[in-house]
Amino acid sequence: MKNYKRYCKTLKLEDDPRLIEEYKKVHAPGAAWPEISQGMREVGIVDMEIYLLSNQLFMIMDTVPDFDHEKAMKELAQKPRQAEWEKYVSQFQKTSSDASADEKWQLMERIYKLGE
Repeated sequence: MKNYKRYCKTLKLEDDPRLIEEYKKVHAPGAAWPEISQGMREVGIVDMEIYLLSNQLFMIMDTVPDFDHEKAMKELAQKPRQAEWEKYVSQFQKTSSDASADEKWQLMERIYKLGE
């Protein structure tokens, strides 16, 4: 069994194929700003994946075992370039340009796990 906490989140993009393609490009391997990835690691995010269906995003976020979601999201919002990144990607998202990552990405409730 892996030793981490997992969080799943969702967010809607603007329903515009051109914007969706651009959003995919800014999240392609090596395209995300290095300060953003570094900030996530510093607050305890071990791994993250984002999936797309139409204009709906689904994020899987694995964290250190003692991860405090609320505290980490507040800390992340203060990291270098984080506010700038959030403003930049907001052009693709159904959200306001001044919303933090925590305000945009909504936590999902797990309702099923194989073997439980």
